[in-house]
Amino acid sequence: MIDLQKTGEFDKVTLFIADLHACTKILDRDLSALPVWTLNTIKLYIACGMDPQKVFMFKQSDVPAHTELSWILSCFTNVGFMQRMHVYKDAVANEKEHLMSIGSMNYPILMAADILLYDPDLIPIGQDNKAHIEYMRDTVSKIHHKLKKDLFTLPDAYIQKEIAEVKGLDGRKMSKSYDNFIGLLDNPEIILKKVKKIKTTDLGPDDPKDPNTCCIYNILRLFLNTEEDAKIRIRYAEGIGYKELKDITYEKLITFVTPIQKKFATIKDEDVVKTLQKNALQANEIANKKIDQVYKAMGLR
Repeated sequence: MIDLQKTGEFDKVTLFIADLHACTKILDRDLSALPVWTLNTIKLYIACGMDPQKVFMFKQSDVPAHTELSWILSCFTNVGFMQRMHVYKDAVANEKEHLMSIGSMNYPILMAADILLYDPDLIPIGQDNKAHIEYMRDTVSKIHHKLKKDLFTLPDAYIQKEIAEVKGLDGRKMSKSYDNFIGLLDNPEIILKKVKKIKTTDLGPDDPKDPNTCCIYNILRLFLNTEEDAKIRIRYAEGIGYKELKDITYEKLITFVTPIQKKFATIKDEDVVKTLQKNALQANEIANKKIDQVYKAMGLR
């Protein structure tokens, strides 16, 4: 998204904070800190390079149309379709589907509403969200066929192959749910502790190793240029110890997060709040026009 905001190819890059999606965890955790999390998330986006002057940032819960359209979409969705989504299949695999909230199961529907309200051209996503885009396309096709009217623009998914899935400390997808993540605001001590936890095998320092199956490399590669990557892959083939690999990874991580953390510390909460308040007005204007079109097509207005 940082790259897209620089191209000038699109009228506007839109970025919202998905605080309604956070509510799917309301049974598992205390959400009293949600306002702080929201502000910190926006501050992190800005610290990473998103420019509030070029990017339209707003808060999901400030726009009621998101939940309104989500309800309409849910009425065009059968249960079997939602049971094919990875979030439900993961719950079944872990024998926890009976503990899922309906909100957790239905969050791809809300995600579709988040997108369709604004008629975007391109959606930058990870590989795990590809199924959600396919759901959205299927549902929009049903709606257009049923109502005999084209109401929504179908955007293209934008998946960058090299970062389609970011691996975590244990080799699975990096996720807070799996507690296998490295946070952009983690201090050096925490980062060092997490790097030391990265999963390894019992191969010795001089043994050749395959970088493609190495949990350390899966993280390290994100911070290497082409020349550095070629050199480290040669070291894997010749033999390199896991301790040295973790030391290199730690240094790369510190180099990456330090400027982000310094920028983050300079961003004032009140400036973020003002931006959210101003943009909420425009977001509602855009979203309400779309909802009005949908309601009229359905005979609700």
